[in-house]
Amino acid sequence: MACIIVFASSKGGTGKTTVVANVGVTMAQLGHKVVLLDADLMMANLGLMLGLEEQGANLHDVLAEEAELSEAIFSGPGGVKVVPSGISLEGIQRAKLERLKKVVDELAKKFKFLLIDAPSGLERDAIAALTMAQKLVLIVTPDIASISNAFKTKLIAERLNVKTIGAVINRATSRDVEIPIEEIKSALELPVLAIIPEDPEVRRSVALGEPVVTHSPKSPSTREFKKLAAALAKVSDAG
Repeated sequence: MACIIVFASSKGGTGKTTVVANVGVTMAQLGHKVVLLDADLMMANLGLMLGLEEQGANLHDVLAEEAELSEAIFSGPGGVKVVPSGISLEGIQRAKLERLKKVVDELAKKFKFLLIDAPSGLERDAIAALTMAQKLVLIVTPDIASISNAFKTKLIAERLNVKTIGAVINRATSRDVEIPIEEIKSALELPVLAIIPEDPEVRRSVALGEPVVTHSPKSPSTREFKKLAAALAKVSDAG
């Protein structure tokens, strides 16, 4: 059975999907059998970031029972496997959220790591994604609103018996207005697994539909994504 890790953020704009895409590709490059699931049914972006938006079936089709799961699993950069969600309003309307658990259970039987890109916030679909996982990684930006809301997500995860293994600080710039790292650790009562800098190479890679870890393998952000991927593999192996 897979180690199931959900990546969540309390608000949009934290770069959560970018983190999932790059960490997943890096873990695949390290030789791990990993699949990424875009559980953000309303605002799907994972497929776009990995250049898979023109593929056939997607998670919406599977949840609508209009396609088999095997038809919606695609190969991405570095050998990572991806189950993208669709971007059409019709697909969103047809998808049945209650069928998501069956999808997760099937994927968990086939892969060592299942990384779930959860919807932002704490609405019904975001809570549903949390319940599917064993472990949670919080994606935050170094500002008060993000940290405050992330703590709420952590509390809800605890009630669902999902272990929060740490936080990733994304889009860090080292400006004076940002909350210091030690204060973030203290506020969330969590270790910081990685600090991803604001990096122009990330924006370029997103525009090209390619993860920065393959587009710019020597960039500052790539170094941190590699660090994060190694840390998650160790934490997951340790249970």
